[in-house]
Amino acid sequence: MPYPIERKLVVGVSSNALFNLELEDKIFLEEGVEKYRKFQIDNMKKPLEGGIALPFIKRFLHINKVYKEEIPVEVVLLSKNSPETGVRVFNAIKSHGLDISRAAFTSGKSPYKYIPAYNISLFLSTHEQDVINAIEANYGAGKIIKTSVVDNDEDMELRVAFDFDGVIADDQAEKVFKESGQLDIFHTHEQEHITETHNPGPLADFFKKLSFFQQLETKKEIENPEYKKIVKTAIVTARNAPSHERAINTLKDWGVTVDEMFLLGGIEKSRILEILKPHLFFDDQLSHLDPGLENIPLVHIPFGIANRKTDK
Repeated sequence: MPYPIERKLVVGVSSNALFNLELEDKIFLEEGVEKYRKFQIDNMKKPLEGGIALPFIKRFLHINKVYKEEIPVEVVLLSKNSPETGVRVFNAIKSHGLDISRAAFTSGKSPYKYIPAYNISLFLSTHEQDVINAIEANYGAGKIIKTSVVDNDEDMELRVAFDFDGVIADDQAEKVFKESGQLDIFHTHEQEHITETHNPGPLADFFKKLSFFQQLETKKEIENPEYKKIVKTAIVTARNAPSHERAINTLKDWGVTVDEMFLLGGIEKSRILEILKPHLFFDDQLSHLDPGLENIPLVHIPFGIANRKTDK
């Protein structure tokens, strides 16, 4: 039996993240809504190129092709298009062979309020304010950053990488470092609180559900030794020993696992990402998201002290 949507891992994606709509956005900003509306209707059947989130979305939906009985994941389109201008987007969804049937068209309004209605654990958008609205409402969301991404259809393994503080966990520990500016104080704080579980961060729900899904992967691997897992998760964090213990204890307390964990201690994250090549990498600090990285879709999580504006 397919899972009901309440049990599924659901991702919401904006049309701009799913497809390349830069020209359409330019028309909307420079010529207004009516010119945009006319352009979309006149080009209703014109194909759209894939956006930065498409490689992730394709592989995410591929999970259902492997787990045909459970159908454990779903993608919902959250679009600020109107229903009539959104027809072009659904035509593009069909032409790209994406199994997406649910959508919200909000005619220019931020769609973040509908995240819980669709049981969405992660909302991906190119529009910063929509993402901020979602984060402030305690929903998991991230802003896709423009990078050069060329998809490889021969590689259908889904790889997702996360920063830890301010993404999976909240920014409590990060505040200690930011406010003191001293690494030794941060390490001491984490050692003193080693048995205390971190509070969940904005993507904790998505991370947990993705990790729980991997239990299906493990079961399938046990039943069939020749089975090759289709999902890989990784944590890429600036933490290093001894502060890693509290992070690991938190994952254990949550009952989740991760395939790979990289404790960098100041090494640039790009050195790991260029090898790992995730289809999404989430970080709360823009300084760790280098747009020069090729073939790596980067997602900024505008959460916590790392994104707090200070008075000049």
